[in-house]
Amino acid sequence: SVKKASKFMDARDIEPKETVPASRKLGAKDARELAKAATKVIVAQRGKVVEGKPAGKAPKEMIDTMLGTTGNLRTPTLRSGKTVIVGFDEATYDAVLG
Repeated sequence: SVKKASKFMDARDIEPKETVPASRKLGAKDARELAKAATKVIVAQRGKVVEGKPAGKAPKEMIDTMLGTTGNLRTPTLRSGKTVIVGFDEATYDAVLG
């Protein structure tokens, strides 16, 4: 959840460079662009973590896991360098953000 991600980052004094409000709907095109620029995409969903390396073109299955039931990019979504994390998983955040 966004609150858990914020709490995690606050506890470690991590300041996001950019925050996009959830009211700005980001869809499949946005998810593809994020994945395309990434060397690693990690999606945490319902206690399960899926990791992929899109290498310039993200497969449809990866994009589908990045999107919620509304077709919008799931929150929270975080980009750290060339790693994109969709959804919150404390162990993943810890591994990527330290």
